[in-house]
Amino acid sequence: MTSVYDISADKLIEKLKEELKKIETVKPPLWAQMVKSGPHRERPPQQTDFWYIRAASILRRIYIDGPVGVSRLRTYYGGRKRRGRRPAKTYKAGGAIIRKILQQLEAAGLVKKEKKGRVLTPQGRKFVDKIIGELTSSPP
Repeated sequence: MTSVYDISADKLIEKLKEELKKIETVKPPLWAQMVKSGPHRERPPQQTDFWYIRAASILRRIYIDGPVGVSRLRTYYGGRKRRGRRPAKTYKAGGAIIRKILQQLEAAGLVKKEKKGRVLTPQGRKFVDKIIGELTSSPP
């Protein structure tokens, strides 16, 4: 059977994004189009479906990394901030977007909270595995 490691991340995230758009509980809030994704960014995301891309990416990260919390995801999505003449510095991403997406994925039944962080539910693992199966069966 094909695993999440055998498929390129961009193809998996693209397909997950399309499937997440069909779920009612996963929707961007009104403030999502006006906020930056972290202090290391200069502008808010320009993609119209940024929320779904980030939700798909978070779902993939939870599938790979197991129990994961908001702080660890903030580190993963963080980046380098340009500070003019001063040397660049690494910053964590903002936590509000990540936290809200995790809450929506919990409401959809794909993710659940445990003591050490959030993990995929059996339904969430089945959801991702089904998409992996579709990607491997379709021609490249």
